Amino acid sequence: MLQLRSKETLDHGDLGWLKAHHHFVVSAGGNKANGALGALVVWNDDEIAPGTGFGRHSHADMEIVTYVRQGAVTHEDSTGNVGRTVAGDVQVMSAGTGISHSEHNRDEDPLKLFQIWLLPRHRGGKPRWDSRKFPKADRAGRLIELASGDPKSADTLLIRADARVLGATLLAGTTLTHAPARFRHAYLAPTQGVILVNGQRVAVGDGIAAIDEPELTITAEENAEFILVDAA
Repeated sequence: MLQLRSKETLDHGDLGWLKAHHHFVVSAGGNKANGALGALVVWNDDEIAPGTGFGRHSHADMEIVTYVRQGAVTHEDSTGNVGRTVAGDVQVMSAGTGISHSEHNRDEDPLKLFQIWLLPRHRGGKPRWDSRKFPKADRAGRLIELASGDPKSADTLLIRADARVLGATLLAGTTLTHAPARFRHAYLAPTQGVILVNGQRVAVGDGIAAIDEPELTITAEENAEFILVDAA
């Protein structure tokens, strides 16, 4: 089953410095049709104004993956990590028993990012943070792992959830396929361009949920990039 979540159906908020669209319901009054998919519980599309950001706040028992679409995010946390992740790259944070952190846009242009929250396999654990560069040329015409819960995936960022975060770029008219394992879910959202997922059109700002679909055929209607999460 496919469920298109068009931009118009997403909950959203505007705080001036932060413009956010929520692909998954985050409040009691939100669109309940956009529910969680297994371990995947949050997918926020955020735009953060220059010189602003999220002050120090805390998380526990959550795996948080951030894909930077435009600009750069500066991260600082209570375990001593400080990092700057730029467009096209990824950072992950395992909150574990508890971590406090801040995320800011220190640049002069708006920061755009996807922030994806996944439930961990087990509660607790030592908090950790990591980031990695993922050149877009490496994912041209194919899906590559950006983060994975499989400890055997040595060439990716490790998370503690039963999930994989993948990314791809496609030239207009080209196609790739993804076959989720049985009883798994997938969610896709373009970061640029327009894609067709099993014939359904998905543009920037939209997302699409796939539940027990044996195969996803993804075609670029125009030059496109997208992020896909495959989760149990």
